[in-house]
Amino acid sequence: MQYVTLNNGVEMPLLGFGVYQIPAEDTERAVSEALAAGYRLLDTAAAYGNEEAVGRAIKSSGVPRAELFVTTKLWVQDAPAEDNTRRAFETSLNKLGLDYLDLYLMHQPFGDVYGQWRAMEALNREGVTKAIGVSNFYPDRLIDLILNNEITPAVNQIEAHPFFQRADYQDLMREHGVQIQSWGGFAEGKNDLFHTPLLVEIGKDHDKSVAQVVLRWLTQRGVIAIPKSVRAERMAENFGVFDFQLTDEQMAQIATLDTGSSLFFDHHDPEMVTWLAKRRLDS
Repeated sequence: MQYVTLNNGVEMPLLGFGVYQIPAEDTERAVSEALAAGYRLLDTAAAYGNEEAVGRAIKSSGVPRAELFVTTKLWVQDAPAEDNTRRAFETSLNKLGLDYLDLYLMHQPFGDVYGQWRAMEALNREGVTKAIGVSNFYPDRLIDLILNNEITPAVNQIEAHPFFQRADYQDLMREHGVQIQSWGGFAEGKNDLFHTPLLVEIGKDHDKSVAQVVLRWLTQRGVIAIPKSVRAERMAENFGVFDFQLTDEQMAQIATLDTGSSLFFDHHDPEMVTWLAKRRLDS
């Protein structure tokens, strides 16, 4: 496994296992199989509704806690955001059955962002989460947060895949010491990603699948990837991406696939902002 060093010195695996859209009843088995395959970075969120299942898998795995890197995410909180953020953190930690988190992310750039971030800074100082970061923050929101707070986010988890590559944004984050992490690395199969001729041909050159090519492309760029699967053979396949290297020419060819726009939703769309801001989680 390869690692990146975050801006506070914490080491984070470059490849992990995500559980977004895995039903709670399937999550424990999937995470158990992922841990058996060698994954040590696990990514969940309060909004996914499967933190308890992730926790059960961790407990039964026998993998020492120190070997794991566990991330979960804070959903948009009502005022007073600082108090509610701490309660939400404690709820997630209890569901996971852990004493601390390795990374706690603000899931959406909405609500009382500053109040939420101040609470997260306090949790970080207390040591109950080793690092804090954000998710789905566009450049303007990220820079504003950095400039007006004490702790710079260690990670920004954003949509990043061959059709929306975020290279310029990655450069900006690097300038400010923020590590980029991808969600939707396979674009959820949109634009027929797994049959894209260029990716198929590059895969043939290395005797690898399109999924492996995409994961290698991400990790070779220094982007943390968290592929999801409920099939043990796919988990193993996705984990085998550090035994080959894409050429400079192949990296340049993949760059031509970039459309420069999201395939999912726009965080600047008033309707989407309204939907996200009004969604509340059951405690």
